[in-house]
Amino acid sequence: MSFEFNGETIETTATGFLVDQEVWTEELAKVLAKSEGITLTDAHMDVIKLLREEFFNNNGNQPNTRNIVKGMEEIWGREVSSKELYDLFPLDPSKQGGRIAGLPESRRKGGY
Repeated sequence: MSFEFNGETIETTATGFLVDQEVWTEELAKVLAKSEGITLTDAHMDVIKLLREEFFNNNGNQPNTRNIVKGMEEIWGREVSSKELYDLFPLDPSKQGGRIAGLPESRRKGGY
């Protein structure tokens, strides 16, 4: 699959994940989020930045929701619930957040 963005053809998988993670920008993230009915806020971007940092600086790690909660508690300096993350990314903070963050589809199975 593909779509046009700023004069470029952006390739995605059948499930909407970017084929080339290097084409991702914050502007592209807004387009990806809008296609999923999400308007990005600073809170969304904090999660997206965490996901990208983990992937690119931690050997391709894609944290599950439980680990995203822990990471966001450190970043936001307060207790965070998984419900709060699901309010941001209703289809799954890890998977939907990762898709908007321009990361490849996680092959991780369910559970912790």
